[in-house]
Amino acid sequence: MKKGLRPITRSANPEPEDKNSISWIIWAAWADRITFEDIKETTGRSESEVIKIMRRNLSESSFRLWRKRTHNQSIKHRKKFESSRKQLKQRVYFSDDD
Repeated sequence: MKKGLRPITRSANPEPEDKNSISWIIWAAWADRITFEDIKETTGRSESEVIKIMRRNLSESSFRLWRKRTHNQSIKHRKKFESSRKQLKQRVYFSDDD
C-alpha cells in the first residue's frame, strides 16, 4: 500500500529550534534568503558580531568559503537585494520575432 503520492522532503540542515542559539545564527548566516538585517531583528546581533561568531565556530576553510559567498552576494544585504530586484523589474526585453 502506498503511503502517499508526494515524496517526503527532508532538509539536510533543518532550522534549529532556539532562535537565540549560536547554531541558529550559523544556520541563518549560511541561508541565502536570510539577510543580516533579519538576523539582527531576530537575535539582536549585528553583521560584525555574526562574522565573529562564524570565524570562531567554523573551520578556516569553511569560514573563507562563507565570507566569499556573502561578500559577493547582494542577497545577504536587504538594501542591495531590493535595489537589484528593482533593476531587474525595470529591464524591458524585446524580441526580434515580430
